[in-house]
Amino acid sequence: MMLQIGGGVRVARSQGENRARRRLWSDVGILILLAAIRLLIHLFTNHNYGFHRDELATWDDARFLAWGYVAYPPLTPLITRTMMEWFGTSLVALRFPSGVVQAVAMVVTGLMARELGGGRWAQVLAALAVAIAPISMLMGAMFLYVSYDYFWWVLTAYFVIRLLKSDDPRWWLAIGATIGLGMMTKYTMAFFVAGVMGGVLLTPARRYLRSPWLWAGAGLSLLIFLPNLIWQVQHDFISLKFLSSIHARDVRIGRTSGYLLEQLFVNANSLAIPLWIGGLIFYFFLPAGRRYRLMGWLFVIPFVLFFVAEGRSYYLSPAYSLLFAGGAVAWERWLSTRPAGQARGWRGATWVAVGLGALSSLVLTIPFAPVNSPLWEVSSSVHDNFREQIGWPELVETVAQIYNGLPPEERSRTGILTGNYGEAGAINLYGPAYGLPRAISGVNSHWLRGYGDPAPAQVIVLGYPRERAEEFFASCSHVGLVTNAYDVPNEETGRPDIWLCREPRLPWDELWPRMQSFG
Repeated sequence: MMLQIGGGVRVARSQGENRARRRLWSDVGILILLAAIRLLIHLFTNHNYGFHRDELATWDDARFLAWGYVAYPPLTPLITRTMMEWFGTSLVALRFPSGVVQAVAMVVTGLMARELGGGRWAQVLAALAVAIAPISMLMGAMFLYVSYDYFWWVLTAYFVIRLLKSDDPRWWLAIGATIGLGMMTKYTMAFFVAGVMGGVLLTPARRYLRSPWLWAGAGLSLLIFLPNLIWQVQHDFISLKFLSSIHARDVRIGRTSGYLLEQLFVNANSLAIPLWIGGLIFYFFLPAGRRYRLMGWLFVIPFVLFFVAEGRSYYLSPAYSLLFAGGAVAWERWLSTRPAGQARGWRGATWVAVGLGALSSLVLTIPFAPVNSPLWEVSSSVHDNFREQIGWPELVETVAQIYNGLPPEERSRTGILTGNYGEAGAINLYGPAYGLPRAISGVNSHWLRGYGDPAPAQVIVLGYPRERAEEFFASCSHVGLVTNAYDVPNEETGRPDIWLCREPRLPWDELWPRMQSFG
């Protein structure tokens, strides 16, 4: 009889474990389905318009693989180079990894909610909050380092939750690995690290300071980041000079002034404000979140540091995922205490808000509207990312007409000097079809690649006002204008003059250091 009872207990336990396993895979399956729908949206729309100027910079850098670049660490160019080798210059293919990591970020955020005690409803809500966040949707539509930076923050936050829930210090290895990969993607990961360490010191998690696994994780992150650190040493920490210059520019032209206000509608959909506020309440004030209070500090500390440092608002965007997860769990628990009819009403209102948020994000961030259509005008009034994808082939065609119109004896000693990385990337992407030489530029990593050998006797100059061009050359004549077929105003049409400049005022080896700039 005792054996039968024991056997019955084992069978019941096994059946319960099987039900839990089926439930888990069912929940994960729904999250994956939602993520796949989002990825399909990107796949069917990401071929529209053209390369963004920042994408052209990444594409061009990807042709020269290195352990570092002036504007960013090496991981994003490596991913881009991989897609280039497999699929050429297909926009859909190049943007595919960005769509994938943003879709996976949805799944991981849903799993965060699960680890915090949320049921299927909370998991789906948390995942959809990421999906409708304007910055996440926009980053799934372009291949930029911000897309991958977002993912590493989200994945690291998930690992921290697993650490706090399981109390298994071996999770520090996973945390260290993703922090290292994050640092190889974008240096703002350092602010996340500050949040983790601040949260450890301010909560009972400081017990992990005595664990060798924490220090092993820290060592692993440094090991992963070490090649880029060596590259920075070899190049006199040029990225620090770049970051200082860009930051000063952003402050000067007001790009950081909207930091607080933009938290309400850039990093999270404005209709999700109650959700992420609920996440802060969950971590700091609810008994169910007490164990995970470190997660609250993981948001608050970077928020304050970015504010004090006058950072751009979107730098904080991935930290909202952990608030979505906590807020969804808090909301689900509160609804479970309401009468059935009232709970159904609140759930219905929640899905209406999600639907409206999805509609607004799709209109503003997905490149599907015809250029200059009413929907295009709406999205372009909010951000300039689509405008900066227009006109690159026309620009190169114009330069080619100027270049090929020169006497044959002049072409072989004519270079193309660009004032920004978008122009350089466009010349190097589309120019070979017209027989154009590689562009030279003083901007970012282009400057490190030099001015060519032999040095050009004359240059076609783009992106320079006349007075700037004449600082370097004694003779500059106007030879063309940058336009685009849609008459879309963007950075290129704002500085449209093309010059043919001769007679360098100094030898090129003396001139080149003076041409260095950051953008």
